[in-house]
Amino acid sequence: MTSAPAVPSVPSYHSASLWSRFGSAIYEGLLLFGVYFIFSYLYLALTQQKDTPQELKSYVFQLYIFLVIGSYFLYFWCHGGQTLAMKTWQIRLVMTDGSSIKPARAALRYGLVYLQICSVFLLFGLEMLNRRAELLWWLSLVTFLLGSLWALFDRDRQFLHDRLLGTRLIKAG
Repeated sequence: MTSAPAVPSVPSYHSASLWSRFGSAIYEGLLLFGVYFIFSYLYLALTQQKDTPQELKSYVFQLYIFLVIGSYFLYFWCHGGQTLAMKTWQIRLVMTDGSSIKPARAALRYGLVYLQICSVFLLFGLEMLNRRAELLWWLSLVTFLLGSLWALFDRDRQFLHDRLLGTRLIKAG
């Protein structure tokens, strides 16, 4: 008599708490300051661009830093699902089925998180000089609140970008 084939089950993971995610984000910011400092120094030491307008240098530098920090996250998220801060706070990034995140999905996640972080800087950096700046300020506030507060109402306590991309931040330990 043969038994029925085993049905693979989706692993049950516990979501990382909001407090541990917040602590990890603060720690990540401290670590990224070091990454930013080192790669900014390398950029400034190696480029010495004296023949280009200041605005172009600024945009090239911003793109460079965006790519450096993106590479940092993509590498760690795709190789074990944890940055150093996430290891410290025992958080792992996985797909909803528990598998490792793929580079394309990690890049999308980085882009969405980057937009949410930019919205925070816009909230604190915009001067209310005209109607357009006021509209941008409100748009930034809505973007930040929607992305951040989503986790309070989500059944698995996941952020909006994780819900949209099919990723999860889980307890690693």
